Amino acid sequence: MIKIELPKPNVTITQREQVLKEGEVEIPSIYGFIDFHQIPRDTGGIFMFYNKNDELLFVGKARKIRQRIKKHFEDNVSPMIKHRDEVYKISVSIVEEAVDREIYETYAINTLKSKYNIDKAFFK
Repeated sequence: MIKIELPKPNVTITQREQVLKEGEVEIPSIYGFIDFHQIPRDTGGIFMFYNKNDELLFVGKARKIRQRIKKHFEDNVSPMIKHRDEVYKISVSIVEEAVDREIYETYAINTLKSKYNIDKAFFK
């Protein structure tokens, strides 16, 4: 088997509630994440959803990563539709090249054995 080194996450966010201090403005929660704004908007990359036990739930890729992640929480056809409430942590790695994203996504799905990926899953 070939060995591919997956890129280290550039951003990792977890669900958490804001503890407001006097004079602070409330940050709106997006799907339980108050740090969603840290995910780059117009950047390509791969993302991984994890549950509270750090079990890999889903791996995806996108040319515009923040919008793609949002779609997984809003879309009616996302493979995550029945499992959205399990997502506790999101890790994002910036990968601008489309071919690299494709390779990393497929490799991560199969070597890390993501729970809810159907396409590109060659294990089971």
